Amino acid sequence: MPLRYTRHLAAVAGVVALGAVLAGCGGAPMPTPTASTSRSATPSPSPTAKAPVFHPDGSAAANQQYFDYVNRALNASSGLSDGRTIVDNLVAAGFTKADMEVTADTTALDLTVDSIQVAVRIKGECLIGGFSYVGYQGIVAPLLGSGTCLVGATRPIDW
Repeated sequence: MPLRYTRHLAAVAGVVALGAVLAGCGGAPMPTPTASTSRSATPSPSPTAKAPVFHPDGSAAANQQYFDYVNRALNASSGLSDGRTIVDNLVAAGFTKADMEVTADTTALDLTVDSIQVAVRIKGECLIGGFSYVGYQGIVAPLLGSGTCLVGATRPIDW
């Protein structure tokens, strides 16, 4: 360790020790807590957060919380799922399959992908969710000029 760091650490330790000594000096002695016979109110349980709900006629922004909630729950329960499981889970949650896009489950070399993206078109906007081994992240994005949400090739959703 360089000498300047050693001196710096020694100075910091000295300040901390001096503060501890000064904190214990002078003034009135600290009061000793005494037992009390009064009863305090029983703490009430904190309200649980309500699960977000689907708004079929709402915008992408109005449904992002629900979209993310559904996708995070799937990702937490099964990790990186395949595209069909992700799409089927969103359909079961109320989203329309015909408005969805999903990326491939395997690479050109037939290896498992590191991430899968899913998108749902809603009222000219896109809910986009990214699943990976690290976790899940979702966003609202504008619809592309192509009328799609995801750039590049996506797999057919024909099941």
